[in-house]
Amino acid sequence: MHYPIPASPQEIIALRQNPVTEEIVAAAIAGTIKMVSAKGQSLEHLTAQLLADDSLLDMQQRRWLSDLVANAWEKFA
Repeated sequence: MHYPIPASPQEIIALRQNPVTEEIVAAAIAGTIKMVSAKGQSLEHLTAQLLADDSLLDMQQRRWLSDLVANAWEKFA
């Protein structure tokens, strides 16, 4: 099953209705990159948001996600 790249925060939230799969995660990352770059924000801005302390992910997970998003940014940008 293929998922379109989300174009809005609401579409990313709607992805939660599906089981978590690699395709869902990839679609969410691609949609986030698309929205952030459309706003004129930089990879550095997105990285700072990903690395900000939160209760969902620990620092190692946030760094891994940040690296993953940076690699995806390069492919989409």
